[in-house]
Amino acid sequence: MPNSVSNFDFAEEFRQRTKTFALRIMKLADRFPKEPSCRVAGLQLLRSGTSVAANYRAACRARSEREFNAKLHIALEEADEAVLWLELLSEGSSLPTGKLDDLLSEARAIMSILGKAEKTVRDKLKQTDR
Repeated sequence: MPNSVSNFDFAEEFRQRTKTFALRIMKLADRFPKEPSCRVAGLQLLRSGTSVAANYRAACRARSEREFNAKLHIALEEADEAVLWLELLSEGSSLPTGKLDDLLSEARAIMSILGKAEKTVRDKLKQTDR
């Protein structure tokens, strides 16, 4: 839940970053081979990768710190799932690994940022509960 100018700027930049990630996933999904394994994994990646952006946007609209933290956690789970599907596609499909590796790196970076943000908010909530 952004509460200062710098937090607001970061939230806007990260909102755009997750949206760009979702768009890249969508473009990749449109080029997936038609094999059943790629189709299924690709649809799961499409769902989880776009969900990261949607859930982060929802977190930014949260009405409380607790709601913000809960929505951040959902975005983190979706990012982790996107990492799994990217790893599976990278290791088990005929897709070019360059695109997948770049997306995998971005998914891990997004996951790291979300994890740190969630921990910060969780620690803050623990302090206020005392």
